[in-house]
Amino acid sequence: MRGSDPDGSLYWLARMIDGGEDPLYIARRVVRAASEDVGLADPRALTIALAAKDTLHFLGQPEGELALAEAVVYIATAPKSNRVYEAWGRALAAAREHPAEGVPLHIRNAPTDLMKELGYGKGYEYAHAVPEAYTPQEYLPPVLKGTKLYDPSQFGFEKDVAKRIEWWENLKKRAGGSVDSSPEAG
Repeated sequence: MRGSDPDGSLYWLARMIDGGEDPLYIARRVVRAASEDVGLADPRALTIALAAKDTLHFLGQPEGELALAEAVVYIATAPKSNRVYEAWGRALAAAREHPAEGVPLHIRNAPTDLMKELGYGKGYEYAHAVPEAYTPQEYLPPVLKGTKLYDPSQFGFEKDVAKRIEWWENLKKRAGGSVDSSPEAG
């Protein structure tokens, strides 16, 4: 599946099923491939893989095997991106390196007067209150300010995500002036 070969993927699926491998183990690996190898290049891959697992569980064998075959072909032919997988690794490393950083005060909820007095929520900008539904405020702790964990690929759906992130970056740069509110303007 990772190598984008539907024929090879189907053959090895058939070998595993015919050889007696636990089909739920296979379903687990298919779900993992959808998440790790396809990722946001095609977010439907994960839904299809989970549906195949559920179908296998619901129908049993041999009927549920067809759902696995469908998911395997879908994942093999889907655009690939492991950028979320890589970003998750960087996020875990950052969290482990900086395990006690506080949530920035401006994004903390302030349900009590004491919290308000301590500055919780002060300066928070509600994104839906502006035409772009985006405000250039910092969400990472100060020690990680400017850190980029996720860098989308140019494949599949991630092309759109990359354009959106670029648009947001341009909004940050122009924060004080007029802003074109279309994502295509980025």
